[in-house]
Amino acid sequence: MRPKQSTPVDKEAETKTTTRRRYVKGTLGAAAAVAAIPSLSGVAAAHFPLELDIDIQPENAENFIDVDQHESVPVAVHRSEFLNGDDERETFDPTDEPVRYRFGSQSTVEDGGGARPEDDGVVREFEGHAGGSHEALVLTFPVDEMGFDGREETGLLYWERDESGEHGYSGTESVSIYGTEPTDQDLLDLLRRLLSQRTSYPGRRP
Repeated sequence: MRPKQSTPVDKEAETKTTTRRRYVKGTLGAAAAVAAIPSLSGVAAAHFPLELDIDIQPENAENFIDVDQHESVPVAVHRSEFLNGDDERETFDPTDEPVRYRFGSQSTVEDGGGARPEDDGVVREFEGHAGGSHEALVLTFPVDEMGFDGREETGLLYWERDESGEHGYSGTESVSIYGTEPTDQDLLDLLRRLLSQRTSYPGRRP
């Protein structure tokens, strides 16, 4: 049984977060996804339709991931409602589903990779838009397996329906990636190496 946390969520942080959170629900889900995020490949879209409501870094409105400083990143998966492939209304409640997730850059996750959660996650209470609260599953993923290289603007989460990993649902949210740019010291070291190579061959024309 997953542990449950009832620690109050910071009101201001939650307000900023919820205004940026992308909800993909009901019949508006497909249109919202196409307008707001890069399209997935045909196979990925067919096998993992965009139906998950996720929140990367729930306490951070900027959703930044520093691949050099962060060892792990939390991702909240909220309850969502949508029409499935049979045009029947379906509810996805992450607190009742098996923990089979992969998270990372779009290319990494679509290629079968991505970070797996470090554990089964914890159930936390979040405030809703119209007052009240709801439970969501918060998972923690190791950064070094996410495959971010600094050019990404979205993070992709797959939930696998069964152990084959071939079908399920997906969700995305914008991210800001840091830590992949070379530092000033890195550039200086590279310049020194280049100068050293040139002085090693004094007779060579520039």
